[in-house]
Amino acid sequence: MANPSVEAVDTSSDKLMVIAGVLLFLAGFVGFFWLSGQEWYVRGAVLVVGVVAGVVVGLLSSPGKGFIAFAKDSYKEVRKVVWPTRKEATQTTLVVFGFVLVMAVLLWLSDKTIEWVIFSAILGWK
Repeated sequence: MANPSVEAVDTSSDKLMVIAGVLLFLAGFVGFFWLSGQEWYVRGAVLVVGVVAGVVVGLLSSPGKGFIAFAKDSYKEVRKVVWPTRKEATQTTLVVFGFVLVMAVLLWLSDKTIEWVIFSAILGWK
């Protein structure tokens, strides 16, 4: 199995890279709000640079590389999926709606039957 379900950050350098990535990511947001007196493009650039730098540093760590491998494997699996045609999707949708309609009628009939049995036959209410 290429991607274990739980992966621990083993080395101290990986821990430092993850921490640095999170701090850079947060620094982008803090800088955006701290520079509230600046023009919008300066604030936006600080935000984008901080977020991108944090993501890049995070992806260069061991857990980040594992995430990239997982994303690539997921993309390969999605490409293997055989999607239904428009006709198949329409037919399936109509079957589901038909089933829901039949179940609604059956539940309504059973509800009315139980109501009649309890209120009219047992309690004698009209």
